Amino acid sequence: MAGNAADSRLEEQWRDILSVHARTMCEIDRVLHPHGLGASDFEVLDMLAAASPEEGDQCRVLDLVGRVHLSQSALSRLIGRLEKEGLVERSVCAEDRRGVSVRLTRKGRDLVTAVRPLQRDVLARMLG
Repeated sequence: MAGNAADSRLEEQWRDILSVHARTMCEIDRVLHPHGLGASDFEVLDMLAAASPEEGDQCRVLDLVGRVHLSQSALSRLIGRLEKEGLVERSVCAEDRRGVSVRLTRKGRDLVTAVRPLQRDVLARMLG
């Protein structure tokens, strides 16, 4: 009987986490939509900004795969959309011609700077 109660508490905690995550992602999507971004788009752009603080710095796509909650193919499609919007540029890695590097364009870096406060405000409201 005690095992069932512990299992129920764990299940309730898990569902609470999922609920907070879903509500937070929806709210981020809502506030970023007028800027042409979704939560996942911003997450990748923000990670690129953090991983490559200087203009022109590049990041390997493979390094992003382990940090975002997207499959490698979904991440590649997202980066393709961001590239079409002029927010990132892709290139073949100089060190490993099989790899792909991505870098923020000036337009992408400016957009991240402009919308980061909106995303952080949502995080503060939803998680604070």
